[in-house]
Amino acid sequence: MINFKDKPFNLTEEQIKWVESTYEKMTLDEKIGQLFCPVVFSKDETELKDFLDKYKVGGVLYREGPGEEIHAAHSFLQKESKLPLLIAANLEYGGNGSALEGTFYGREMLVGATGNYERGYQLGKVSCSEGAAVGVNWAFAPVVDLDRNYHNPIINVRAFSDDEETVIEMGRGYLKAAREEEVATSVKHFPGDGIDERDQHLLTSVNSLSADEWDESFGKVYKAMIDEGTLTVMAGHIALPAYEEYFDKKAPDRVIPATLSKNLLQKLLREKLGFNGLIVSDASPMVGFCAAMDREHAVPACIENGCDMFLFNRNIDEDYEFMHKGYESGILSEERLKEAVERILATKAALNLPKKKKAGTLVPNKDALKILSCKEHVEWAKECADEGVTLVKDTQKLLPVSPKRHKRVLLELMGGFDSDERVSSYMIGRLTEEGFEVTLYEKEGFEVMNDSVGNLKSKYDLILYVGNIETSSNKTTARLNWHTMFGLGNNMPWMVNELPVMFVSLGNPYHLLDAPMVKTFINGYCNSEFVMDAVIDKILGRSEFKGKSPVDPFCGKMDLKF
Repeated sequence: MINFKDKPFNLTEEQIKWVESTYEKMTLDEKIGQLFCPVVFSKDETELKDFLDKYKVGGVLYREGPGEEIHAAHSFLQKESKLPLLIAANLEYGGNGSALEGTFYGREMLVGATGNYERGYQLGKVSCSEGAAVGVNWAFAPVVDLDRNYHNPIINVRAFSDDEETVIEMGRGYLKAAREEEVATSVKHFPGDGIDERDQHLLTSVNSLSADEWDESFGKVYKAMIDEGTLTVMAGHIALPAYEEYFDKKAPDRVIPATLSKNLLQKLLREKLGFNGLIVSDASPMVGFCAAMDREHAVPACIENGCDMFLFNRNIDEDYEFMHKGYESGILSEERLKEAVERILATKAALNLPKKKKAGTLVPNKDALKILSCKEHVEWAKECADEGVTLVKDTQKLLPVSPKRHKRVLLELMGGFDSDERVSSYMIGRLTEEGFEVTLYEKEGFEVMNDSVGNLKSKYDLILYVGNIETSSNKTTARLNWHTMFGLGNNMPWMVNELPVMFVSLGNPYHLLDAPMVKTFINGYCNSEFVMDAVIDKILGRSEFKGKSPVDPFCGKMDLKF
């Protein structure tokens, strides 16, 4: 049973009446439509109107784009939709999760490295105020996973820490800011990522903790977020075998994704943890969902087993048909359909969306876009970078560097991402401004048999590696891959005893695993210009290193420390 007056909805009698009367007036097509939150790509108004008329969806998400375009699309969608829409965005690291020109505040792990809980609040404030300016009312954030496996290819710097207390305090700050901006949060990815070394985009990953271990870690985090009032929780395509067995010792399948598990959604999240809000599935095209059950059954079973909203589609026509057929055949019961839709409506009521629709204020006017990358948010981001950038080790006592002693720099960019050119250009520009002569290592035409130690030492005073390797969906690793063979060529750090070598990671904080011989190592956790500026200031000695690693950058290995 839903308690509309209880946390997190806290609805008034008037709001409850709206939920109940709205549900009673809805057709079956409208009820089924409310269950869907697809990705929308078109911004053509005719196409959007046809889309709304056909599917009657409960929510939508656009990938990040130009602020004015996103604002205009959201405005049209809200005006044309019969019921107000939940409009979502992945507001994990700033306003740029919706509008490209929004503030890149910083990856969660940068925020965690500051040790300053006010930064968690600022992350939420920047993300949700700038998201709200373009019409977003639902943040698929904060990420409250615990990064406890350095091989995990998807969480990594998206987590605040490997420590539950840090995650709880940073998460509470984000939730507080989101409430102030009237944006719903969706803490994720229940029952918890960061334990497996695999990615739920590619398979059903497994949280292998025992029930007691889960209670003391992820359980504490989710209970804290529920108590703090998160309106929604995102269920991942992540199995939790210990709790499957805890609730049903004869369960035939203990490796079932949470998105399809009654035990995890209804017994653990609803009953044991007491969550009364909306549960949304993670993206349903992920293999972790698709490979668990045939889709015709999985689509309605996702709702029947405890999710209230179905995120994204492989093919919306087909998924919509599968949901209808599942209802007609009894896979999706009338009871669960009513409960799910009423929770969706209650979430909208809790955000005052019905009142805003009547007033025409679901999306603010274009003047609101002035908040994107405003002076205060940029200053906060700079402060966060200054407090978060972390000196992991400097056992060769290289720092600070200077153009007098280290004028000729060979810059080795380790990446393979779309942002490589931006990062290399920015770093070269900043170092050149400081008086360094910078050569960018080019992997084409590298030296092999004809180079020599003496030649390298005659040309350079410092070798600077910059890691621009971020975890990303559908990639199985975020490791260092060298361009040269064996130790021949100058891409591999073979020269650590010949020249000063320094590594700055602007992504994955665990690169010492592949480069333990490097004696000076810095973690920046994200590749924003604010972080790169902070790194430059710190390696030149103008600013002290203040960040404290929120994870073990030595990966539990002694040889990485020296």
